[in-house]
Amino acid sequence: MQAKKEWCETGRGVVVPWKCDHFGHMNVRFYAEAFDDASFHIWSVIGMPIDDIEMKYGLIGVLASMKIDFLQEMKVGQLFVVESAITRVGTKSFAYTERMRNTHTGVTHATADIVEVFFDKKNRKAAAIPDDVHDLLDARLVANNG
Repeated sequence: MQAKKEWCETGRGVVVPWKCDHFGHMNVRFYAEAFDDASFHIWSVIGMPIDDIEMKYGLIGVLASMKIDFLQEMKVGQLFVVESAITRVGTKSFAYTERMRNTHTGVTHATADIVEVFFDKKNRKAAAIPDDVHDLLDARLVANNG
């Protein structure tokens, strides 16, 4: 069975008052938190939880870069969904984009472009993506960030 090459839901949330700044909008650190939390679900989406990769190969995924674009403020009470799509697969790293959309309106409020590097815990350096993991990532590769 071929994996679907599409955006996948990786998180959900609600904007609560204590996550808001003095302007009444969700504070930027909580956008980063939502995107970071969602990034852990990438592994389940591709079909190999990161714990399995660590146990089998001694490798973990390490966040190398995250760039967030804030498009429209989220306000108290708004619900959001985070969706993710793999956009590039290299030899030691891969990239994905996450978008935070209003659950009710579908409006995209923020996006995050993320690069993750495979890291060998024992040798303390970047490592090649194992072939089977590379194949799983490649099967989810979305050509158009849509």
